Amino acid sequence: MTHTAQDKLISPSYCLILAANFLLYFGFYLLMPVFPFFLVEEFGVTEGAVGAILACYTVAALAVRPFSGYLLDTFARKPLYLLAFSVFTLIFGGYIVTGTVLMFIALRIVHGFSFGTVTVAGNTIVIDITPSSRRGEAVGYYGLANNIAMSLGPMTGLFMHDHVSFDTIFITALCCCLAGLICASLIRTPKKQPMPRAALSLDRFILLKGIPLGIDLLLLSIPYGMTTTYVAMYAKHIGITGGTGLFFTCMAVGLAISRLFSGKQVDHGHITEVIHIAFYPVIICFLSLFFCERVASVSVHAASLMLYATALVLGAGFGTMFPAFNTMFVNLGRHDQRGTATSTYLTSWDIGIGIGLVLGGIIGEHSSFSYAYLMGAGLSLISLLGFVFYASPHFHRNRVE
Repeated sequence: MTHTAQDKLISPSYCLILAANFLLYFGFYLLMPVFPFFLVEEFGVTEGAVGAILACYTVAALAVRPFSGYLLDTFARKPLYLLAFSVFTLIFGGYIVTGTVLMFIALRIVHGFSFGTVTVAGNTIVIDITPSSRRGEAVGYYGLANNIAMSLGPMTGLFMHDHVSFDTIFITALCCCLAGLICASLIRTPKKQPMPRAALSLDRFILLKGIPLGIDLLLLSIPYGMTTTYVAMYAKHIGITGGTGLFFTCMAVGLAISRLFSGKQVDHGHITEVIHIAFYPVIICFLSLFFCERVASVSVHAASLMLYATALVLGAGFGTMFPAFNTMFVNLGRHDQRGTATSTYLTSWDIGIGIGLVLGGIIGEHSSFSYAYLMGAGLSLISLLGFVFYASPHFHRNRVE
């Protein structure tokens, strides 16, 4: 496909929002593995209570997303983006002065609200500042910034925890997000056309046409949540005692590589085909995780190689799907529903992740984590069937552009 000058993807604003997104997520991932140590070492919180305290962040982000989508579709997007980014950045400074667990919980809730808003706003602005003919590619590279931050942030945070104070880590995260905020402030967004104030309805908060697609995405995110949360415990259980961090590195590499080409395929019109094809390696990967325990009973070394290869392919499968799913949601909404469409996409994903956290823990406590991944393969298969026979035809009948 030959792109015209109007189809140009790389622009100063696009580069700035990529940098802003990377710096925001780097600050987020820098602290993610450090917070449990902070709560235990600074406040003496029991390990059982750490998860509940940290979950306040996710619940707050999930609760605010439908409303942030409505606000982004109703008012100018950039000021809301900068406001949410500013609050998100300032909270890192709050962690430095927090003196009680209750104050920490309050900060986490506000942090979750701001994160839920800034992520919806960022995803929506990317759509606004890039040509529609390059949308899949634009979203793919935007997500790639997240993946790079995901591969570098936790590793850096854990290294800093071993060598510097918690205050130094918080200041580092604060400086990263402050640099991201400066980049965000320099983005030039198109003037938003005023829209007539319609009566409030459910469709202003949730993209109703996107619900079938949202259910499909939710079913996929349940096993994804199980994997990212419990795979280290699963590996330890089957005898792989070292190098489980390499699983996430391999997964991030797979996510990054696949995003480099999947977005282009979406822009060439193969949006549903890309998702359809990616389902198969994802299902096989969850089956592979199930069989790792059986392989480990024969050879732990072989199980290790199998685990890391699975991580690479699983990352590639999900990395192929993400830009396509995001684009499908946006294409189901009108121009004045981009925020709502993005919010519905992210909300569906977050709900599935939350269900995966609960289900994975229950299965692991009463049986083996391997059965959680067997369930994941089953849920992915159900999602595939729903996509092929309902969600995909529904999309082609209802797409706006």
